[in-house]
Amino acid sequence: MTEKEKAGKGLLYDANFDRTLLKDREHAKVILHRYNQTSPLQPTERKELLKILLGKSGNDFIIEPPFYCDYGYNIEIGENFFANMNLVILDGAKVTIGKNTFIAPNVSIYTAGHPLDVEQRNQGLEYAYPVAIGDNVWIGGNVVVLPGVTIGNNAVIGAGSIVTKDIPENALAMGNPCKVVRFITEEDKNKYRKE
Repeated sequence: MTEKEKAGKGLLYDANFDRTLLKDREHAKVILHRYNQTSPLQPTERKELLKILLGKSGNDFIIEPPFYCDYGYNIEIGENFFANMNLVILDGAKVTIGKNTFIAPNVSIYTAGHPLDVEQRNQGLEYAYPVAIGDNVWIGGNVVVLPGVTIGNNAVIGAGSIVTKDIPENALAMGNPCKVVRFITEEDKNKYRKE
């Protein structure tokens, strides 16, 4: 079994010394370097570069530079996706993000983690668990999403949260660790409307 296959199965894999994974990350870095150097007046080139990098995308999406990821091919984003600047996705495993999802600045999504055992860690071993973010999700600034987390449709994650466990649909969740504060209701539809 290759190191890439091990990563896909959630097993410990060699991320630091495996030539294939090193080459894949180098390829992503080259594309990201070009992407992060584009002018704001080059939206078509930006989109073309991301379509080369990402595993799957809709046609209508924006990721404001700078953007960083490990591989790119493990990232799938839905239609009408928006991410503000400084998005970091460590995509050793699949990261799936639904349609109409908005991500504020300085958000980090991590699929990768390292063993607690120092000998395994020093061998360059790590694990990767998939992250799934549903449709119509809003993730506030400076949020960290940890490996293996699922965030349900229509959820809102408050700024500065560290998401360590799954968040259900329609939840307003925040904190460190991130917890459900309440569920979004019909009342919330009128909260910001001005008559």
